[in-house]
Amino acid sequence: MPCVLCETPSSPLLFEDARLRVILVDDEPDYPGFCRVLWKAHVREMTDLAAADRAHLFDWVLRVEAALRAELNPDKINLASLGNVVPHLHWHVIPRFADDAHFPAPVWAARQRDGVAHDVDGLAARLRARLSATE
Repeated sequence: MPCVLCETPSSPLLFEDARLRVILVDDEPDYPGFCRVLWKAHVREMTDLAAADRAHLFDWVLRVEAALRAELNPDKINLASLGNVVPHLHWHVIPRFADDAHFPAPVWAARQRDGVAHDVDGLAARLRARLSATE
């Protein structure tokens, strides 16, 4: 069975190195700034990685969180590593706003209201610049 995360994503690429890539998920309009940190090698769990690789991956999860906080000033950031549907190690980094469609419930819960649009013009470029400055 092919793995969609092993393929090069069509979403905007924010950062990439030999081990991981960071993308801006552009198919979640209710959640501006929704990012994924994708481990390139096809593994299922964090414990499949060597300690140095785990540290590298989680460091980038936290760099993405910091960049999103600086750019969007969300009420909360959700971090999730699920992989139930796609068993390929990746982290979701999701800015949350009190006026989003699901807050305070998870983004995968039932909608509680219509969400409010947040200004995201040029967000990919701004995040790319912030992430490149942290290298």
